[in-house]
Amino acid sequence: MNASEFRRRGKEMVDYVADYLEGIEGRQVFPDVDPGYLRPLIPTTAPQEPETFEAIIEDIEKIIMPGAASPACTELETVMMDWLGKMLQLPEAFLAGEAGEGGGVIQGTASEATLVALLAARTKVTRHLQAASPELMQAAIMEKLVAYASDQAHSSVEKAGLIGGVRLKAIPSDGKFAMRASALQEALERDKAAGLIPFFVVATLGTTSCCSFDNLLEVGPICHEEGLWLHVDAAYAGSAFICPEFRHLLNGVEFADSFNFNPHKWLLVNFDCSAMWVKKRTDLTGAFRLDPVYLRHSHQDSGLITDYRHWQLPLGRRFRSLKMWFVFRMYGVKGLQAYIRKHVQLSHAFEALVRQDTRFEICAEVILGLVCFRLKGSNKLNEALLESINSAKKIHLVPCSLRDRFVLRFAICSRTVELAHVQLAWEHIQEMAATVLRAQGEEKAEIKN
Repeated sequence: MNASEFRRRGKEMVDYVADYLEGIEGRQVFPDVDPGYLRPLIPTTAPQEPETFEAIIEDIEKIIMPGAASPACTELETVMMDWLGKMLQLPEAFLAGEAGEGGGVIQGTASEATLVALLAARTKVTRHLQAASPELMQAAIMEKLVAYASDQAHSSVEKAGLIGGVRLKAIPSDGKFAMRASALQEALERDKAAGLIPFFVVATLGTTSCCSFDNLLEVGPICHEEGLWLHVDAAYAGSAFICPEFRHLLNGVEFADSFNFNPHKWLLVNFDCSAMWVKKRTDLTGAFRLDPVYLRHSHQDSGLITDYRHWQLPLGRRFRSLKMWFVFRMYGVKGLQAYIRKHVQLSHAFEALVRQDTRFEICAEVILGLVCFRLKGSNKLNEALLESINSAKKIHLVPCSLRDRFVLRFAICSRTVELAHVQLAWEHIQEMAATVLRAQGEEKAEIKN
């Protein structure tokens, strides 16, 4: 959708909302539809090819409005999460289907998803231990619980540990910045020998710093054997798994208890929209279920509905699945795959440009849309380069630290980015580098004199 069509469609939507408000007194305050009405009206999978805007709007009135805002809000989310799960080829256990034990929920962010998973895991292990030893107090269990993540994991994992009141231990990553089985096993054995209780592991697929991938095929079986909750965080990289050539990066997810990625990062869905799946929904509802009188309803115990308030931290929620429905239908699976592939191709184009300049070095394997690079030289030199680039305000780069080396990160993330933009960005970086290196040379000359 170009700017002209966007402007026209935007005006149409304003008219739609205005017409709704003008006629609101003629509408019922409560829908006539029964729970489960929506699923039979929608295909079981996302369309491969794009659909028209007109077709989607027609379905809004025909499918969504009869159940607005509930049960349409809930039921569309369940179906959209199944659509997305099938696009990723997630194991069947993660899908809600007609009567599955698992299912998906839209959280606000990956940070929320990690915290929700940790709290659910904490509740599960506490109840299990107390069932075996009723004399155990919760406080005594809590002080021994240990969670684990790679030393490359996002800071939100550490934050989840802080909020959850459990200690989090960083597992040293290997030469490719990935968590491996041997390092995790060593930590588990050491902590169990010390009387601690390992209970939760976060495996990251596509780390923030350099887009490295923890070895899920190694870590997963250990978690399964040890009875540890395994949460897979693929916040950025998860979108790429809809492409068959990148799906292998998700191999091992069958060992996970929960999995999360953010369609709002790289799948053209506006913020906020963080997709989380669990194998057993009762693991979440068992941890977060509260039913005061003012929240009870006639279908409370029917088993016909999903109460997402029991799957999350907030009570209220937005109709976030509606924007997923629009994006999936307007682009189609093939359109979304083409979008991902273009970004990956552009990142490799930038990588090639960097490799042609002997002043620079690539610092991590380029797998998806992120390139980690730096000037050959000191951290101070690269800090100066970043300062000059960001001060010029033509492009913006965010750094990271890899094995104590200050590294620059070039991320392909704009919907409208083209090869020409990448080339212009690289020319600008080269100009800034020349200036910084010249200043360094002059500084060394002064010191020598």
